[in-house]
Amino acid sequence: MKKITSTFLLSIGLLSFAQQQNYTEQDSLRGSITPERSWWDLNFYNLSVEVKPDEKYISGSNIIRYTVLEEQQRLQVDLQPPLIIEKITQEGKELKWDSNGNAHFVTLNKPQRKGDVNEIKVYYSGHPKEAVRAPWDGGFSWKRDDKGKHFVATSCQGLGASVWWPNKDHMYDEVDSMAINITTPKDLMDVSNGRLLKVVENKDSNTYHWYVSNPINNYGVNINIGDYVHFGETYKGEKGKLTMDYYVLRGNEEKAREQFKQAPMMMEALEHWFGPYPFYEDGYKLVEVPYLGMEHQSSVTYGNQFKNGYLGRDLSKTGWGLKFDFILIHESGHEWFANNITYKDMADMWVHEGFTAYSENLYLDYHFGKQAASDYVIGTRGNIQNDKPIIGTYNVNQSGSGDMYYKGANMLHTIRQLVNDDEKWRTILRGLNREFYHQTVTTKQIEEYIGNTSGIDLSQFFDQYLRTSKIPMLEYQVNGNQIRFRYTNIVDGFDMPLKLSINGTVEWVYPTSDWKSKSFEKDIKSVNVDKNFYVEYKTI
Repeated sequence: MKKITSTFLLSIGLLSFAQQQNYTEQDSLRGSITPERSWWDLNFYNLSVEVKPDEKYISGSNIIRYTVLEEQQRLQVDLQPPLIIEKITQEGKELKWDSNGNAHFVTLNKPQRKGDVNEIKVYYSGHPKEAVRAPWDGGFSWKRDDKGKHFVATSCQGLGASVWWPNKDHMYDEVDSMAINITTPKDLMDVSNGRLLKVVENKDSNTYHWYVSNPINNYGVNINIGDYVHFGETYKGEKGKLTMDYYVLRGNEEKAREQFKQAPMMMEALEHWFGPYPFYEDGYKLVEVPYLGMEHQSSVTYGNQFKNGYLGRDLSKTGWGLKFDFILIHESGHEWFANNITYKDMADMWVHEGFTAYSENLYLDYHFGKQAASDYVIGTRGNIQNDKPIIGTYNVNQSGSGDMYYKGANMLHTIRQLVNDDEKWRTILRGLNREFYHQTVTTKQIEEYIGNTSGIDLSQFFDQYLRTSKIPMLEYQVNGNQIRFRYTNIVDGFDMPLKLSINGTVEWVYPTSDWKSKSFEKDIKSVNVDKNFYVEYKTI
């Protein structure tokens, strides 16, 4: 009775919170660690799906293996309508469940004893949500290639993997490994995550059996079906030989072979800055899809039309954005930040997007030099809106501002200036991927790691750039040989050091909210604020 009462009260509390913030009960059920989720730990998925493109229909099952952490009898599985659960079994016996929108609460008959490893099997089918504007409004993309053949793919970040398969749809608990078995029409191929173990030929279809041996987040799982051709190479990386495989539509191989020469260049640059590619056991793949692209783990999807830039455009307007294929570099960068290091709550999505946007200029730094990288990341500030904080609302599956990309990247670029030691900064980035290897994290963990390893108190710094939409304003005035300066538009205690060029000589200053001054031997003729620091400035 005590457990039931606690569960009820928490559910009421979540609903009350959601209503206060204009969120729904469904947002809370999706975005929080509910009592029906907290008592069991994911171990393994065995997902089997038959895809019928002519009918835009799927059917299949998912075996969910878990370890019991606390003795409970009610378990939450997520699956979004219009897909329906046909039945749920444990040890061959059918179970009862009740549904609340996307959340389905299964009553387990077998006693769930702490430490036991158990399984349930969920059978389901239906016409899944069709993507409207993949990958931003995801689901299934049912397209056709230039030859009229089916070209199908899934994408589901934010929306949730439960839009196309039943699972524990919260980011905090990644499955340790999984099998993915996809049945396609005879003339098409499926490419999913991990290693292809075998292809089973059926009468009118083929089943592709893939295996992922590393932890994987739910939205990182994907189906890609098309008339693919395959080529690949072996890359000699930091952990040895890495298979790099490429799947593109028939007819695009020549263009892909040329464009994908950037893939090993990406791997070399990002292993240098971030450490070893996190999924050597599962390999690396680039897979052409009918939308722009997405960071599906070990199965990175690509739709940038084999062009440099973002569909041929330079997002920085500096020229440097046309030196690389944006989707190839950006989505591959997510293998470190999103797939290796994964946010626990969608409110901290900046951990994925800020670091990965930053990986674009690190790629430039490695291959084209530090000045090119600085010009690029500074150029991307033109895309920043400063409309709201880049950390979202917790426990309701809500991300923050889209500024998490380039405001996040410029924030990290600014920290590099504060560290003022590029090798130390590289050690910090690599250390993040080692410290949080294959883990889900919070913003606090990332903040504390960077602060502790850099030796810099970044508490107010992170509050300023992550939790407000305000950009620090440096105000200064020159009087003869003296410059007076202060910060405005800042959080309490913000005191970031800053580089100025005074009469052509670099000088560090230490502004706070109070006026300070610094004198020089000669009259000050010129003052330039180092643009590598993400601040605004004006003379008064």
